[in-house]
Amino acid sequence: MTPEILGAIAIAYVAFMFVLAHAADRASIAGRWRWMDSPVVYTLSLSVYCSAWTFYGAVGYASRSGLEFITIYLGPSIVFAGAWWGLRRLVRVARMHRITSVADLISSRYGKSPWIAVLVTLIAVTAATPYLALQMQSVTMALGAFAEPGQKLPGAIPLWVAIGLAAFAILFGTRNLAADERHHGVVIAIALEAVVKLAAFIAVGCYVVWGLADGPADVLARIDRFSTTEAAKGWIIQPERWAVLIVLAGSAVVVLPRMFQVLIVEAGDDDRLRHAGWAFPVYLLALSIFVLPITVIGRDLLPAQSDPDLHVLNLPLSQGKDGLATLVFLGGFSSAMSMVVVSAIAVSTMVANHWFVPFWLWLREIPITRRPHDAPRRDDLRSLMLNARRLGIIGVVGSGWLYHQMSGGASALAAMGIVAFSGMAQVVPSLLAGMLWRGATRRGALAGISAGAMIWFVMVFLPSLGLLGQPQLWAGIDPFAGSVAIALFVNVSLLIVISLFDFPPPAERLQSFSFVNGVAPDAAPADPAQSATAEALLALASRIWGTETALRQFRDAAEEQGKSGFLPDLTSRFVSQFERALAGTVGAATASALTSRVLGRGAVTVADLMDVAGETQRTKETNERLELASHELARTARKLQESNDKLTAISSQKDAFLGQISHELRTPMTSIHAFSEILKEPDLPGSERERFAGIIHDEAGRLTRLLDNLLDLSVLEGGQARRHAEVVNLHDLIERAVTLAEISAPGRPAQIERDPLAEHLPVITDPDRLLQVLINVLANARKYCDAPQPIIEISTRRHPDGRTEIDVTDNGSGIAADRQTLIFEKFARLNEASRIPGAGLGLAICQEMMGFLGGTIAYIPGQGGACFRLILPHLPPTAHHPQ
Repeated sequence: MTPEILGAIAIAYVAFMFVLAHAADRASIAGRWRWMDSPVVYTLSLSVYCSAWTFYGAVGYASRSGLEFITIYLGPSIVFAGAWWGLRRLVRVARMHRITSVADLISSRYGKSPWIAVLVTLIAVTAATPYLALQMQSVTMALGAFAEPGQKLPGAIPLWVAIGLAAFAILFGTRNLAADERHHGVVIAIALEAVVKLAAFIAVGCYVVWGLADGPADVLARIDRFSTTEAAKGWIIQPERWAVLIVLAGSAVVVLPRMFQVLIVEAGDDDRLRHAGWAFPVYLLALSIFVLPITVIGRDLLPAQSDPDLHVLNLPLSQGKDGLATLVFLGGFSSAMSMVVVSAIAVSTMVANHWFVPFWLWLREIPITRRPHDAPRRDDLRSLMLNARRLGIIGVVGSGWLYHQMSGGASALAAMGIVAFSGMAQVVPSLLAGMLWRGATRRGALAGISAGAMIWFVMVFLPSLGLLGQPQLWAGIDPFAGSVAIALFVNVSLLIVISLFDFPPPAERLQSFSFVNGVAPDAAPADPAQSATAEALLALASRIWGTETALRQFRDAAEEQGKSGFLPDLTSRFVSQFERALAGTVGAATASALTSRVLGRGAVTVADLMDVAGETQRTKETNERLELASHELARTARKLQESNDKLTAISSQKDAFLGQISHELRTPMTSIHAFSEILKEPDLPGSERERFAGIIHDEAGRLTRLLDNLLDLSVLEGGQARRHAEVVNLHDLIERAVTLAEISAPGRPAQIERDPLAEHLPVITDPDRLLQVLINVLANARKYCDAPQPIIEISTRRHPDGRTEIDVTDNGSGIAADRQTLIFEKFARLNEASRIPGAGLGLAICQEMMGFLGGTIAYIPGQGGACFRLILPHLPPTAHHPQ
């Protein structure tokens, strides 16, 4: 087996994982993801903890330090033994606050502090670099083991490994922005890789014990003989080092970015920890049980200069077992691949949410509630977020490759992993204090994390690169364990002392109450400004989640309040829920900043805090049945209020309509009568006679159009219209509608933006009726758009279920929220009649016609102007009455 063939096998393996992840993503989008959300898949995904450090490095670790390798597995096992209490509560709080990363969790707890998020992200990036370098080194070493004696592999292998894994992470970690950060495709791929690496390690372990040795008794005898040799001096147990390593390993299984991603973010709920609490330690036991046998057999059978990190691979190779060695290579490659991909996704999410996006928003100060005529399209924030994450993945993986180059790839794998563990451990005191102690404050956390991280950087990280010597501590103390202990001691001391003398602001106290007590406040930290609108929040949500997702969430919120349409009331409960939902995409600190900017919220007061805390406590004490009844009554009251307001408005509009329709009928009839009398004059000049006849003709046409509208409305409402359905090209109808709408409003030139290729969609409908609707909507957009340079955008799309959507959007100021419920009412006028004449029947007729065609027409708020959406069914209804 040559390195070239192995490289081809690795590429094929990555391609297979790509196809699997892609299929899982498609199944998730289609709603067939329940089986992917099972406790078994979740537990297997936690195996991302077992990177190349454990697959290869555990044997090397045992060869150098004896039983100390057990600390790698003992720390996580202790943590998961208490999973049903500690981790379950952590998952619950994280889901409650829509947490996206460990930086997001800690910053959210401490008043949604952006500076804490920036600091924790910096530590995560710094700590991840040696771990990423470790994976690249492991793949390079494994390929080198298959090389012929004297064969030198290309030095660019780590670079190509980094590029390939970064591409995989970009493809499946930055495809879209959702209201949470779950990646079903990646999780499924990790779960399968967990099976591959476990099978490979058990296979080589069984071969070593029963193929190269004479069973467990022989292995134990070899271990006993080796323990008495000079080479076993490194196996002496150092209690202080063991204690530090167990603490680091236990911390790492929670706070390492990749572990937080799969353990907390990817968890659908906290109940799956009931299974993972025992199943994951069993998995770790299975992956560690053959470490010592492989270690001692490797020492006995392999040359003295053989790298102990590669005993897992060299043992089958030395016996000519190329098939088993290939399986072992794939196991190690799976370990490296899953770690790099998940780490890159997790760390890039932190980098994008807490570095790139806040800096870009501060730098550009972009308007997020209204799109100017020359601004980017309304999804620019979405593109910014995705591009920031892609750049983050490239930067994170690139930093790992750079660390590998700087360190020369000569460090033992276990040593490189411990560097990462000890770095991320500096955030653990603030995390634990934040979950358990309401008195922990932002200033204390900042001071503790900063000081601990600085000590770690100088005493652990830089020495790992050879830039500084190993610190010399007091005699008998391991330098590494002593350095970590000093960093954690300073960290904890500053956190406690500063917090005791600090008094946090109310917003931070509110967050501390929520985290420690495990309850989500049903109120926002401060009330919105009076000028704030739900449409502004919808515009923000559309630019981050996309129009359809934002509209769906806002419509659901409005229905929950008992309102129709897409714009719920800006209650404290709704604003709080919206901010938490937004935090699931951009992080708590950025979500708070964006929401506050749109709503113009002031600072929270102590009175607000006490009101929220009191309301939360009362909510917990309220009987569930009474709460549901109260909620239902509130919804009913809102519906009744909305209906009453609508009827009142319609009643007044009806009176205005009757006066207007009287005027509209009387004016042309009066003109026709008057000018007809004049035409009877025998001595009337020919030019005057022609001019007056033209006026009569125009007024008669005006009267005819008004009567046609009334007749159309009457016929449609009475169910007497006949439908003539045929297959038509949507592009041809839109082309005709644009031309005819321009003729109907010649005084209002407008720029039309279209995608003609996307319009070539066959639809089965009544073309004359649909054309009438399109003309009316386009003519309205030309007449009522108040922008200095009107722009009308027409977009079309076909849904998988066959429905066809047509959006007509202008760049004006849109329709006020308090008038949107009256848009399609027959007696409603949304403008001053003196400014733009008309009877106000156009949109009412459009609604009846779209119902007649089996479709709908709706006003879509938050799109930077007036937007009307026409939805046509795949097939028109068979009945002839309106739908």
